[in-house]
Amino acid sequence: MPRLPSPPAPSTPVRRRATAVLAGLVLAALAAPALAQWVWRDRDGQVNASDRPPPRDIAEKDILARPVPEARRSAPRAADAASGAASAAAPLDRELQARKRNAEQEQAARSRADEERLAQQRAENCRSARSHISALESGQRIARVNDKGEREIIDDHTRAEDLRRAREVVAADCR
Repeated sequence: MPRLPSPPAPSTPVRRRATAVLAGLVLAALAAPALAQWVWRDRDGQVNASDRPPPRDIAEKDILARPVPEARRSAPRAADAASGAASAAAPLDRELQARKRNAEQEQAARSRADEERLAQQRAENCRSARSHISALESGQRIARVNDKGEREIIDDHTRAEDLRRAREVVAADCR
């Protein structure tokens, strides 16, 4: 029995997508020279296309195409040029002033935040020092942990020194 040719492989979405991408790349490659504005023939006779003008050593007769010239504008008057420069500088000046203003506001906000943070630290130090003073003045036994990890009861000299330091903290932080 004669063998029939196998049917073509079904078109899969991956194959269709690959074909579409390939077609898009080919079209993009073909459209690229259309964007060129200058066309000229170089010394070797090869035709070049570019969006930049040809080198200066290319003769005028070898330039095959030039960019489409825009409508030439008359030179602006001096007064118009001065006002144009002033109007161009005005947006830049406004932008510069806005940046300076924003920087000053950010700096002021940072300094306020720092001041608030320091005030909170001083208030916490004040509360802690006052509670330490009240504990020291109460006469109750106070124990500390030494370097060896042992508890030791503070003596009168250490109590007096701690009381003096706590009062200095209260004088400095409790205003």
